[in-house]
Amino acid sequence: MKKIILDVDTGIDDSLAIAYAVHSPELQLLGITTCFGNVSVEEATRNTLVVLEHLDSTVPVIPGAGKPFAREPIKKKAVHIHGEDGIGNTLTLEPNTQAQRDQAVNFMIQQVNKQPGEVTLIMVGPLTNLALALKQEPELVSRVERVVIMGGAVTVRGNVTPHAEANIYADPDAAEAVFRSGIPITLVGLDVTMKTLLPLEEVVKWREKGTKLADLLADMTEFYIGAYKSIYPSIKGCALHDPLAVAAVTDPSFVKTVPMRLSVELQDTESLGHIEGVQLDGSGEEQSVDVCIEVDAERFLEHFLSRVIL
Repeated sequence: MKKIILDVDTGIDDSLAIAYAVHSPELQLLGITTCFGNVSVEEATRNTLVVLEHLDSTVPVIPGAGKPFAREPIKKKAVHIHGEDGIGNTLTLEPNTQAQRDQAVNFMIQQVNKQPGEVTLIMVGPLTNLALALKQEPELVSRVERVVIMGGAVTVRGNVTPHAEANIYADPDAAEAVFRSGIPITLVGLDVTMKTLLPLEEVVKWREKGTKLADLLADMTEFYIGAYKSIYPSIKGCALHDPLAVAAVTDPSFVKTVPMRLSVELQDTESLGHIEGVQLDGSGEEQSVDVCIEVDAERFLEHFLSRVIL
């Protein structure tokens, strides 16, 4: 069983990733840390608590960064994709549970130091919390088992600009700091996540479960699919961005990677957040990142559907 910390900016695909992770017996979810991104950090924390309540889960939630690592905020809330509340305008009641008083950076450092070589970080929002943790405790580089990041568009177009993916664009300085740190990374970017489409007909079937969780996830995912349809009229579903990062930990054979040296554009306004990737020969060059370039999308979708709602 892999010990993981899931770092989220809880919008809709984050919610699906949380459900998938909670229902995966291969994973021991130590905690969920939150960050700004799709929504504010306060909203991400609230949304995470809402989803966990629907899952009947007591996994601790720890708030994190509310602004970028080294600059003023540059990305607005993704209302058109995730709704005003971040979860497809499904929020009717505030959660009954509360987040922990600790801070995400402290939680990450404490958990990794307590269990060196055993904790995997799954980052599905901006990389701010991790960049701050590495700044405070550089030794995390050698103590984390692995960092799996949903972010980037190395060989394909971006989704927030033609050049950049949303998580990297929201805090490019944090991404650059993490990539340069030497920490072991698997990057699960748009290169593969846009190949993992969840069809509407599968979402409709969730309602047959007759549970509060099924209804919540169906409502928010139908909103998400509608947003995709408005941007990509011919698309048949929505991409499972964040769940694929979870899948890459439960079963790494879902994806194929190549080692690359990555750099993030930090200056040019037009291409801010663009990732430049140079493929390496795999000889162990420092600061390489394992970049996902292929995915077994059909097998992954089947696996995801078997677990997201039990």
